Amino acid sequence: MLGASSAPAQTILPKSFADWSESATTSFSSTQDGTDGRVAQAVAKEYEFVAGEHATYTNGAGSLDVILYKMTDPSGAYGEYSFLRTPDMAHANLAEHSSISPHRALALVGNTVFDIHGKGLPKLAPALKSLVATVAKSVQQGPLPWIGSRLPADDMIERSDHYILGPVALNQFFPLGDDDWLGFSHGAEAETAQYQLGGKIATLLLADFPTPQIASDELSRLENRFNLNGSNANAGSPLFAKRTVTMLEIVMGASTQAEAAPLLNQIESGTQVTWNEPTFQFKEPSIEMMILGSIIGTGIICGFTLIAGLAFGGFRLVVKRALPNKVFDRSSQIQVLQLGLSSKPINAEDFYQPDGTSIPDITVDKDLPDRVALRIFR
Repeated sequence: MLGASSAPAQTILPKSFADWSESATTSFSSTQDGTDGRVAQAVAKEYEFVAGEHATYTNGAGSLDVILYKMTDPSGAYGEYSFLRTPDMAHANLAEHSSISPHRALALVGNTVFDIHGKGLPKLAPALKSLVATVAKSVQQGPLPWIGSRLPADDMIERSDHYILGPVALNQFFPLGDDDWLGFSHGAEAETAQYQLGGKIATLLLADFPTPQIASDELSRLENRFNLNGSNANAGSPLFAKRTVTMLEIVMGASTQAEAAPLLNQIESGTQVTWNEPTFQFKEPSIEMMILGSIIGTGIICGFTLIAGLAFGGFRLVVKRALPNKVFDRSSQIQVLQLGLSSKPINAEDFYQPDGTSIPDITVDKDLPDRVALRIFR
């Protein structure tokens, strides 16, 4: 029975911070952020929303509503933070990535995002910073996406940049279609920002792909679908783009290529293709060197064969003279092959004198009978 009882859900928001105390807490769904529910839910899903918390804190007559988004990793949290932030929110010192307005504050902490609502929030910045620091001890930390660092800084409208991981979020800031026209299914990640170009506002889209081949294929596909660099005049407003290694850069809102060029030319890819394998140069030798090498090689092999033969034969002779009938030609162990042409057995002793020397040659009578023993010896 004790094991069957459910444990309370683990919460991240503290019971109190500074002079503020929690008065109510509930779970939070991504559709409760005050914008269109379906869009907010789809965007949060693209950023891998895991769970959320909603707590109300009071301090005397003051009240704060704190919403906490918990994502799978800091990259998703960074995307959710950039999606919720609006251009009217100034930079704050609650965290490295935080912004504030009189009635709303946002802060990115690891894989979580704070969305705080209240009155006079800039005056409450020290207390809010205490809240953020408390939660930072229990969240997942990690690196943030690098693609935003490739955005040109000149003429960019402040706080107009957004990190994108799916087509729904992309359609909010770079509306060209509701489907996955950019290629997020192929591993793309994107960043958008707005710029002042000659009195008009243009939007820049940076998209990074896993390999240069994928980026090249996506650029060709976009040229067939949209009016990209004048490729399809009947496909709508002109877009201007280029590819830099694994990145695609697209400008929307410029009238001509000359207007978009200063913005596109400022972008550099963070990927460098290098070849640092050790190399060598093969040079075929001349015919004279090949012939000379063959002669020298053959001479070395012949010399080795001669030396090996003399060494083997000399070793055998030295052993036979130093240890007669003890190592080689041992009469008690030597085996002689017989063809069985005679009933007389062949003995190894027939070939050697008692002192180990061989028997001198004798004259063989050619008129011997046909049945003669054939002796095989070395």
